[in-house]
Amino acid sequence: MFKLHLTRLFLPLSLTALLPIALGLTTAQTPSPLSQAEKLKFYTTKVAPVLKANCLVCHSDPKEPSGGLLLTKRDAILKGGVTGPAVLLNNVDKSLLVEVIRYQGRMMPPSGKMPQASIDTLVEWVKMGLPMPGPKAGEAEPVHHGPPPVNAETKKFWSFLPIKRPAVPILAKTKTLKAQPKNPIDAFILAKLAKAKLSPAPLANKVALLRRATYDLTGLPPTPKEVASFLNDKSPTAYEKVVDRLLASPHYGEKWARHWMDLVRYAETNSFERDDPKPFAWKYRDYLIRSFNSDKPYSQFLTEQLAGDELPKPTPETIIATGYYRLGQWDDEPADPEQARYDELDDVVATTGQVFLGLTVNCARCHDHKIDPIPQKDYYRMVAIFQGTTRFGRPVDKNSLRVIAPAEDQKKYAAELAVYRGKLNELKEELSSVEKKAFADFTPVEKEEFKGEMNRLPLIKKRVGTLVSAAEFETYETKTREQDTLKNAPPKGLETALSITESGKVPPASHIMLRGNPHSPGDEVTPGFPSVLSPPEPTIPVLSAETNSSGRRLALANWLVSPQNPLTARVMANRLWQYHFGRGIVRSSSNFGFMGNLPTHPELLDYLATELVRNNWKLKPLHRQIMLSEAYRRSSQTDTLALKKDPENDFMWRYDMRRLSAEEVRDSILAANGSLNPTLFGPSVYPKIEAEVLAGQSIPGYGWKTSLPEDQARRSVYVHIKRSLVLPILASFDAADADFTCPVRFVTTQPTQALSTLNSVFINEQARIFAKATAYDAGNDPDAQVKSVLWRVLQREPSQKEIMRGVDYLARTQKKFGVSKQESLRRFCLIALNLNEFVYLE
Repeated sequence: MFKLHLTRLFLPLSLTALLPIALGLTTAQTPSPLSQAEKLKFYTTKVAPVLKANCLVCHSDPKEPSGGLLLTKRDAILKGGVTGPAVLLNNVDKSLLVEVIRYQGRMMPPSGKMPQASIDTLVEWVKMGLPMPGPKAGEAEPVHHGPPPVNAETKKFWSFLPIKRPAVPILAKTKTLKAQPKNPIDAFILAKLAKAKLSPAPLANKVALLRRATYDLTGLPPTPKEVASFLNDKSPTAYEKVVDRLLASPHYGEKWARHWMDLVRYAETNSFERDDPKPFAWKYRDYLIRSFNSDKPYSQFLTEQLAGDELPKPTPETIIATGYYRLGQWDDEPADPEQARYDELDDVVATTGQVFLGLTVNCARCHDHKIDPIPQKDYYRMVAIFQGTTRFGRPVDKNSLRVIAPAEDQKKYAAELAVYRGKLNELKEELSSVEKKAFADFTPVEKEEFKGEMNRLPLIKKRVGTLVSAAEFETYETKTREQDTLKNAPPKGLETALSITESGKVPPASHIMLRGNPHSPGDEVTPGFPSVLSPPEPTIPVLSAETNSSGRRLALANWLVSPQNPLTARVMANRLWQYHFGRGIVRSSSNFGFMGNLPTHPELLDYLATELVRNNWKLKPLHRQIMLSEAYRRSSQTDTLALKKDPENDFMWRYDMRRLSAEEVRDSILAANGSLNPTLFGPSVYPKIEAEVLAGQSIPGYGWKTSLPEDQARRSVYVHIKRSLVLPILASFDAADADFTCPVRFVTTQPTQALSTLNSVFINEQARIFAKATAYDAGNDPDAQVKSVLWRVLQREPSQKEIMRGVDYLARTQKKFGVSKQESLRRFCLIALNLNEFVYLE
């Protein structure tokens, strides 16, 4: 149970404490003995160089200083920016400027903490009262205009620097640390904890650890059999064997594909008014699951999605991978087609930049990036990479759907199609001979009606005995039925996939669009990468004659996974950490720029990034190393001192308890009652949605068909994702917004969650199934029934007290409300599915 503790807000102040306040004095600022001339000299010789080297790049433009804070004028500093005054002259230590340069809370400059001497200089300047010279008569103050430039200074930002493998820390022995950690991850974590004088939490118990590992790798709860097996295995490698088993599970790919689907804004419909379906989008989802299960190298995984069709030997799998480009929103009726086209290109640049590079490149669409050193020109050089791609269309045509069937199947299909069309033409000619006789007799209205095939037989029949003989009509009727049958049985179509294509080997010219307006082209640009990363000019590969594409996307993929790129490996290693610990080493996992969070453990992040590359970009070895670390295996147990010094757990002294994701909640309900259908792959399914929810659509029920009961019980990763109609239980528990890339899901606590898990048709039906299964397995014994329900919900042995409470509930419900034994058991199952322990991982 969570309790809210309120503290007193007002405390009595002594006269001794009140006097300095009444006099406008505090002990924080000591009057300086220096003269004004000496103070100004101190500013000019000491302070100004520090500000210029570390601060004025972002805080010197009088029109648009970063965060609204201008550091070139004294009154502007006292006024402050969007977060309030930068300096409190009567409380130096609590001044925002002092706190950020000391890295207390927010951290400035973002490129790294200044040397202590520079920090001391600025603090001393604040204590002096911020002495600053004004501009000379007739002379304007020197300022830096505009956003951060791309220069040697901005290129020194931590994430833009090359990745170097750090040395693993050597720890001093203590009473609790008798030897060096076996896992380098623990060495990095413990080194920081020791420096902060904090102790790590104890290791989690076996049940908590098994639940954590099983959910993290498969998104499902461990079965009672798996729990018993792990508890009974006393060998030192028991947990290691669990991790290996889970990594080999086919459900691993389902869980980790869902993470990737968040990032690439996966949905199966187009959004906007009609929100029509994207044909075969589910094949991309299946591609993800297969890729994760096979431990496909991330470098290959990335390349296939960005340029699978431009590879020397594209396969059906790599073509399906390019469905990545078709997942975004698509306006099928834009008021401004050119604007819509550039909105789609922006979606691709935004998603690609944030997912693979961790940079908000899209913020430079209308002007130079206001925070990061990304000029507008760099944005449009990225746009040029995708300029040749074709738009999604309606009806969906060859630009969006590609045949991926083998050559022999295509040849066979062509032959069958030729025979099929020949038979249709024969029938058409035979029918035409009769139709010509009757057509001359048709009235104008009948001629219009005759265009509809269903009207032809009645119109011909009216001419029997005059223009058409009875024998001719009988033949005509027979041939019409043959034609209808043939039209309803064409040759089985070839397998196709939603994918990307380009307009040709030479894409249209790309321009900087002034103010982001596609109708105001400026200078022409060529393909390129963010210049702050000091990239080479793109090497555009020459593709084969039969590949009708530019090769620009393949050039991008090659650069992203090259050793010269400092971001790709860092960003992906950070994402793995995030999905295991609930937050990344860089909390802003899709923003490694100036306004993103600095890494809490930068050396550890670089270590993990180099490990990823050393393992041929395979993810499973990194999973294994992370999960075998003590850092991952710690309990969520709190410590008073650690909570006070590090309430956000930046030092990783314990495991952060987490709630199950939306998909995990639904799948766990189905797993608990035994109805979960574990079938892998295939077209998406449509669980039943109540009419009241469907009524919220512009056309109630449009685009949502109800699947067979066994298909409705499949895992949530296979549920059809319709942008305008989200499955209610998934929406309640914070499923990803599919309109944009989603690097981190919000975890909210709000009333609709309780309503969903107590009152919804879905939860009550699942409780009924649960009760029926329990009665079958445990018989009529209330003790056995309660024990069975709690085992399946909590994945542990329930205590005798818990069992007694459950049995008492069953008896009281039957007596007080006069319900049957089965109904009381259903209600108990409903309560069990609402336990905190069911939806939280310790």
